[in-house]
Amino acid sequence: MSDKLSAAELIALEEKYGAHNYHPLPVVLERGEGVFVWDVDGKRYFDFLSAYSAVNQGHCHPKIVKALCDQAHKLCLTSRAFYNDCLGPYEKMATEYFGYDKLLPMNSGAEAVETALKLARRWGYKVKGIPENEALIIVAEGNFHGRTITIVTMSSDPDSFSQYGPFTPGFVSIPYNDTDALEKVLEEKGDKVCAMIVEPIQGEAGVYVPSDGYIRKCFDLCHAHNVLFIADEVQTGIGRTGKLFACDYEGVRPDMVTIGKALSGGTLPVSAVLADDEIMLTIGPGEHGSTFGGFPLAAKVAVAALEVVRDEHLTENAARLGEIFREEIGKIKSPYFKSVRGKGLLNAVVTEPGDGIEAWDICLKLADKGLLAKPTHRHIIRFAPPLVITEEQLREAIAIIKDVFESL
Repeated sequence: MSDKLSAAELIALEEKYGAHNYHPLPVVLERGEGVFVWDVDGKRYFDFLSAYSAVNQGHCHPKIVKALCDQAHKLCLTSRAFYNDCLGPYEKMATEYFGYDKLLPMNSGAEAVETALKLARRWGYKVKGIPENEALIIVAEGNFHGRTITIVTMSSDPDSFSQYGPFTPGFVSIPYNDTDALEKVLEEKGDKVCAMIVEPIQGEAGVYVPSDGYIRKCFDLCHAHNVLFIADEVQTGIGRTGKLFACDYEGVRPDMVTIGKALSGGTLPVSAVLADDEIMLTIGPGEHGSTFGGFPLAAKVAVAALEVVRDEHLTENAARLGEIFREEIGKIKSPYFKSVRGKGLLNAVVTEPGDGIEAWDICLKLADKGLLAKPTHRHIIRFAPPLVITEEQLREAIAIIKDVFESL
């Protein structure tokens, strides 16, 4: 034990040898199980970030870990130069579960988004007949789709795009939750628009839930102008919001869906794009790919992760407990509490900063009390526990949150 590094020493190592592209809470985690994580000093915390919804199934879910370990002893990686005995069964299971013809496997959420953008442009040229290099894609302000150069082109957040130019052409940005703006762009430029990509709930923007009917109206307008509707469900999908996809709340079946994060239960970077044949088959052999996309380890893990969501009824649990969370948190009496919003177990508290106290400071106090959450935009705290959380555990966590706000 004398050789074990302290939390301060571990933080110092990251500061000295790692890039400074994150600003973590000063907590050094060592172990996780279910809804809990433990730091190097043995202190237990509720995890109310869930690795940005990658751990919907809880930390180290035994079924997912078993699938990972069993396959790791057999075959990890082949590349797509050869077939393997895991990918086909995974693609069959996932497409039947989600209701699409085809799945294109990738690794990170950003890669899934990049893949969807390429598919949209290819469809625009081959199927819609847009002149070469003139395709447009509509995006929404406040979005967070990833970190590549092309994706930050779509961003309205200076932290994401500043000093990364020149940027990728071909994007038209409109306000989020504004169907009039969408209709105007489609009327003016619809013949060259191949797609719109949008988050059904903007997570990084602070769990910004649009008006009822927004997603449905966007979908209908896109189809009226022969434009693909792409839903980025990397964070909102796979049960997080109390539906399998957040778009399900409005009965919308997007033309393409990007998924990731919880697709592996937090064990590996696994992502995918879902689409039907007319779109997916516009890309042929050698025209897109990934060395690790669809590798055996990922395929086995993804099947297990989806089976856990299905068999343990995690989507239904998220819907029921989300109602309890928002009702109880809405009762907080504190000058620093403004409102709570969200769907399922993707929620955020909007704070009222004052007396030098911001969301970051509140998160530090929550950590002291044994609950981990992370601020976004200085005045918003996102609360998203693993979907395996029980009502008893949720109410214990709610009591911590109430205590911190009301004792400030």
